[in-house]
Amino acid sequence: MFGSNLCHSFDTSTYMKYSTVLFLAFFSFILGCDKKTPSEKIESVSTDHHLEKSTAKTDSVFKTKKVYVPVYSDIYQRTRNDRTLLTSTLSIHNTSETDTLYISRLDYYNTEGKLVRKYIESTIFLNTFETLEYVVDEEDKTGGSGANFIIEWYGNEKLNPIFQAVMIGGLGNKSFSFTTDGVEVY
Repeated sequence: MFGSNLCHSFDTSTYMKYSTVLFLAFFSFILGCDKKTPSEKIESVSTDHHLEKSTAKTDSVFKTKKVYVPVYSDIYQRTRNDRTLLTSTLSIHNTSETDTLYISRLDYYNTEGKLVRKYIESTIFLNTFETLEYVVDEEDKTGGSGANFIIEWYGNEKLNPIFQAVMIGGLGNKSFSFTTDGVEVY
């Protein structure tokens, strides 16, 4: 009885009013959402953490070290011609509680050893315990199966930063990930 009285209390004009209000609210919500398209070009040169010219430390104050970090844009799946694309993330960790880490070079090379991209144009810094990440998108095939980053860094002699890459991909409904560590090169 209660349900039937409620149904009769709404006439057609009230129903239309509420329907219109709900429709407009829903439509406004949908249009108000920020849409990002995957085809937006990602800026590859970082401008974060740049030093001002007058405050930049020089290599003459600190010994510059070089690190090689292997990354994989793709891996072989079943045959040499069947590849699985991967997303790669380079992570640079300043493990110091007291000292700043300076990065003077961050370059991405392909399997053939050719420079693909420079990620920084001038020296950047990482504060204590800070981490910076650089992502090579899954659709970016420029690196190939033997891509790598070369990083030149300097700072206090006792600094021991960590340079790692994490690769993630999928085959069908299965996902996988693996990491690589940077090694010092001379």
